[in-house]
Amino acid sequence: MSPSMTLLLLPGLLCDARLWRDQVAALGGTLPCQVADLTRDDTLPAMAARALALVPEGSPIALVGLSMGGYVALEAMRQAPHRIARLALMDTSARPDTPQQARRRRGLLALSQSGQFRGVTPRLLPQLLHPDRLEGPLGEEVRQMAERVGRDAFARQQRAILARPDSRPDLPGLRVPTLVAVGEADLLTPPDLAAEMAALIPGAVLRILPGCAHLPPMEDPATVTALLRDWLAAATIAPQHGPL
Repeated sequence: MSPSMTLLLLPGLLCDARLWRDQVAALGGTLPCQVADLTRDDTLPAMAARALALVPEGSPIALVGLSMGGYVALEAMRQAPHRIARLALMDTSARPDTPQQARRRRGLLALSQSGQFRGVTPRLLPQLLHPDRLEGPLGEEVRQMAERVGRDAFARQQRAILARPDSRPDLPGLRVPTLVAVGEADLLTPPDLAAEMAALIPGAVLRILPGCAHLPPMEDPATVTALLRDWLAAATIAPQHGPL
């Protein structure tokens, strides 16, 4: 891996830097690590631009996005393909929302804006964590993380997600070492969506993570760290120098 490469980590909806805490701790001695703040903007292009600005021009980027962070990662590939040396997409999808998903998302948005934001996380939690982990300390950490993100940022993130494009046509044009990973019990972005992306990206590696749902970096940090370590050491393919 290039010694000047920066690991840029993109959190998901209602997630902050805690999502990637263990990976930063394990990999931060090997290369610079940045966790983007995706709470301040209400469009994916603005989120991607803010994230890319964390890394100095000239430093190749190893870009990792989970869930909403995956949508932002694909937008970053559209904005700056020449800057991204490798890509990891975790528990995400290249598809836009279905009408049913969009209705559900708008319902959660309305619930939060009506003053019931604290009611959002209990509704989402069973879809975020493996059933075996719901009642333990990890569930409480996820709830606290959502509270730190807060209602206003949640609304911005949901608006950004609702407007996301269909990224599937972009995937065959990717020319960087790409890891696609997903929890075996992920209900929000299930393994068939990960398989779809991996099949469309030339040379992509697909990994299904047992015992995990939608948040593997917190559910099984050691396995995710090992996956990222192997991905960082993968044979280098030159970054792209034009639009996808």
